[in-house]
Amino acid sequence: MLNLKIATYLFLFMITCGLSTCKSPKEFKQTIYENNFDTGDITHLSNTKISTFNQSKVLGNFNNDGFELILNQIPTHDLIEISFDLYIHDTWDGNKTSNGIDGPDIWEMQIDGSPYIYTTFSNTICATTFCSPQSYPDDYPNNNHNPRSGAVDVLLPGFCSLKLISGGSTLYKIRKIIQHKNSSLNLKCLDHLIQTNVKPAICDESWSIDNLKIVSISLN
Repeated sequence: MLNLKIATYLFLFMITCGLSTCKSPKEFKQTIYENNFDTGDITHLSNTKISTFNQSKVLGNFNNDGFELILNQIPTHDLIEISFDLYIHDTWDGNKTSNGIDGPDIWEMQIDGSPYIYTTFSNTICATTFCSPQSYPDDYPNNNHNPRSGAVDVLLPGFCSLKLISGGSTLYKIRKIIQHKNSSLNLKCLDHLIQTNVKPAICDESWSIDNLKIVSISLN
């Protein structure tokens, strides 16, 4: 015999949903922005520059800088999915601190002014007994992970100072789905890099992105 509470719950469930009509919400996805930067299109972007990396066009490279994307008149939606390739170039120091000389090397993604990623990356060559850790895939300074944790490709050439070295750049696939209902979207990606003993600093540490895609999701 069913427990009374369970029986009551099932009865209420059938009244609410019907015996055969209760279904999971359906998703309607619509791509509202997509750019691989091959054509040099910078529509909706500000503070931008297009470079060539690994025989492909990318947005960047940036050092103590970043870009902003503003989209308006977004169709009615419940969620936003943001995805892109993030390249970390050359000698990022991760969580390392050295009296303001190098590190921590922080990368940030903001949506409508709120931080959704605030982390560090380490792309340094490990010494015999020490590897400078990074926070990614967590936010800084919560955890110390091994360099290049969460990466999908660790054998790319560097952009400048490590241009001739396999492993000089690291590729991360970034994907975030957030609750979002506004008809406009402001996406900012920026960094806070510390490297005072090397000039130009952008040759020692920088980043770029490719294949930026934003999808609106409606739940029915």
